[in-house]
Amino acid sequence: MLNDTYRHKGMRRKLVELLRSKGITDEAVLEAIDKVPRHLFLDNAFINFAYKNQAFPIGSDQTISHPFTVAFQTQLLELKKGEKVLEIGTGSGYQCSVLIEMGVKVFSIERHRSLHMKSKKILNDLGYFPKLFFGDGYKGLPGYAPFDKIIITAAAPFIPQDLLDQLKIGGSMIIPLGESEKQEMQRLTKKAETEFLTETYGEFSFVPMLQDKSFKS
Repeated sequence: MLNDTYRHKGMRRKLVELLRSKGITDEAVLEAIDKVPRHLFLDNAFINFAYKNQAFPIGSDQTISHPFTVAFQTQLLELKKGEKVLEIGTGSGYQCSVLIEMGVKVFSIERHRSLHMKSKKILNDLGYFPKLFFGDGYKGLPGYAPFDKIIITAAAPFIPQDLLDQLKIGGSMIIPLGESEKQEMQRLTKKAETEFLTETYGEFSFVPMLQDKSFKS
């Protein structure tokens, strides 16, 4: 049963104020965070802590990102309603639901089958119906390209060329880049087929984007 109480909504409002105090200025992003019941994406053991600015395990050695990280990446996308957005790493489905609340069309890839199935159920139960795929995020979705925006929600050791190719000219990709404990958040804006503007936005910490060819159950 999906239980979103006044208490939960009150905690979300406090979280929104925290994110605002930490530098999130896009009111549409804050409004989306306020609408999505993050506690429903967590295992019951963490449900009382759902609106703290913390990451939590969601199974398959993956995590649900800090709310600040979700808000920060979403803000960097500079979304416009109706845009096509490719998300690499569905995970719990929380980031995906925030994107949907922003009024964009979401295509999301997850390579852990268990997370793919679990996130699909919770998203659908909440009334969110993105296009979800079980597959390799490094390859993207060439059959659905080009995309206005691409967001990568895991630490990428390099910038996948396939994803750059699937980005519209004028579009941008948000990627946490690096193989160490911390990654550099980058926004790549596609100026021409082989020309990109790169901007950097500080260090963050993500779980690694898997490179092996075998898919995970």
